[in-house]
Amino acid sequence: MRMGEFSRRTGVSQRLLRYYEEQGLLAPVRRPSGYREYTEEDVVTVRGIRVLLAAGLSTVTIAELLPCMVDDGGVLAPGCSGMLPDLARERERIDEAVAGLLAARARLDEIINAPVPVAPSGQDACYVG
Repeated sequence: MRMGEFSRRTGVSQRLLRYYEEQGLLAPVRRPSGYREYTEEDVVTVRGIRVLLAAGLSTVTIAELLPCMVDDGGVLAPGCSGMLPDLARERERIDEAVAGLLAARARLDEIINAPVPVAPSGQDACYVG
């Protein structure tokens, strides 16, 4: 199928499909005319890319892991146990990012909940008027 139909089937923009190809995630066949030709297997590949992106993985990591993933028609799973350390490392990276965001939110809550000083005139200290 050509790119327009493939884009409709996968729900992914043509621009993003080109990006996936640039990143080595997709390798459609090129016709002599230069048009890309996609297969049903490519539909499954894009589904896997989308799942791994939603899981927080970078396209570089996806390019490494995707060839070893298995899609049984609904669930993406590691094709071999050798991938599990890589996936665990990615989960650890995400856990660290979440912890950093939670700490930032806690600091912001402290700032929001701090008492607002009152100027001697009885107005807010930052009142301009």
